[in-house]
Amino acid sequence: MEEVRAATFRDDFVVREIPSPAGLAPHSLALAGDVRPEEHSTDSPFGTGRFILLHDPDEPDAWGGAWRVVCFAQAPLEPEIGIDPLLAQVAWSWLIDALDSRGAERHSESGTATKTLSTGFGALASQGEGSQIELRASWSPRGPIRPHLDAWAELVCMLAGLPPGSEGVAVFGARRPTRG
Repeated sequence: MEEVRAATFRDDFVVREIPSPAGLAPHSLALAGDVRPEEHSTDSPFGTGRFILLHDPDEPDAWGGAWRVVCFAQAPLEPEIGIDPLLAQVAWSWLIDALDSRGAERHSESGTATKTLSTGFGALASQGEGSQIELRASWSPRGPIRPHLDAWAELVCMLAGLPPGSEGVAVFGARRPTRG
């Protein structure tokens, strides 16, 4: 787990350790990552994610080993992108591509991709229409953990419109995710 704590990321992706969810495994480490967060804010208007590394020496059957990665990534989108019927498949393929490109060996992958469309009314009417993509995934890693962590960071940045190699590039049209 020290390998995860020592990791560094691109300058526009801010990562911090957060409390791990209780009861999932005897040992765990959780990180939160935000794409270009605003000063004094915990949410990014561009994209956010969580990476949780679980360890259970009893090797739960569902995991097929002693380690499990659970991740979450979400980003606001323009409504016209949110209605794309292939959006969920694209989000999942970005995760798989990021894992594969880093040689992050794994098995027992599972997950969901959720796209939402929203319209603000009343006091929230000024938010107008919005859309959001959210990916939740888990898998059992083989080998070093660092490639899995790097793939998660890439996924969060990709969903926020920052592909690899785009450090320092402006992001246009960021929308605040709707709350409700």
